Amino acid sequence: MWIETRGRGPDVVLLHGWAMNGTVWNAVVRELEQDFCVHIVDLPGHGGSKLGDDETLTLQAMVDAVDAQFPFPVQVVGWSLGGAVATQWALQQRDKVRSLTLVASSPCFMQRPDWQPAMAQKVLEQFAAALQTDWQGTLKRFISLQAMGDASAREVTRELLADLFKHGEPKLAHLADGLNILRDTDLRAEVVKVDCPVLLQYGDRDTLTPLDAGMWLAKTLPQAQFKLHYKAAHAPFLSHLADFVATQKQFLLDNQ
Repeated sequence: MWIETRGRGPDVVLLHGWAMNGTVWNAVVRELEQDFCVHIVDLPGHGGSKLGDDETLTLQAMVDAVDAQFPFPVQVVGWSLGGAVATQWALQQRDKVRSLTLVASSPCFMQRPDWQPAMAQKVLEQFAAALQTDWQGTLKRFISLQAMGDASAREVTRELLADLFKHGEPKLAHLADGLNILRDTDLRAEVVKVDCPVLLQYGDRDTLTPLDAGMWLAKTLPQAQFKLHYKAAHAPFLSHLADFVATQKQFLLDNQ
């Protein structure tokens, strides 16, 4: 696995979203490394953490791979898909994960009859089909959706596009596996068992992880605190960096 470690202090692990890599956190890391030992991870099948052609990417496989790299207590920050990995990790390793931060993430990314604050099934199916014919164009459209509605949409899109292939191009099969994880993951019944302090950082203009998903988590998780970033979409750590970092740093210091 590709992992970069910067700074000194309490250990903090950063997990990125689908199709991206750890470089999306660079601006955040520059602020956190003054007070923390920050571990920037490329999730399996993403960026520099390559998998074999015959390996299938699953949520559990990602959790196991990340967990194996950290045989010591950590605080975990997960964005989008990385939040699902972080949540499952916190559920499995209660003594290891000291705190959990979910950024624009969800316990269930696809709409279901009893769950509407998520992506429509049709949207995910369209992305899966488009991957097979034009995967690079599909990733760029996905990035546009992440920034849609944000007050700094152009800047966020530019930053995400610049980071997209910094650690190499992903394999099509593993991109498709990642979409399957987004489609199939449903942690709603389990998430109440998370037994650590939780910070929820969300934007009110997020079209991929609607605000109601974060509000549901705030009501469901027993040790949660909620931070809303106004006029932010799916990447508040880029569009609202100063406010995001201030909130994140205080939470990490309070729970080290």
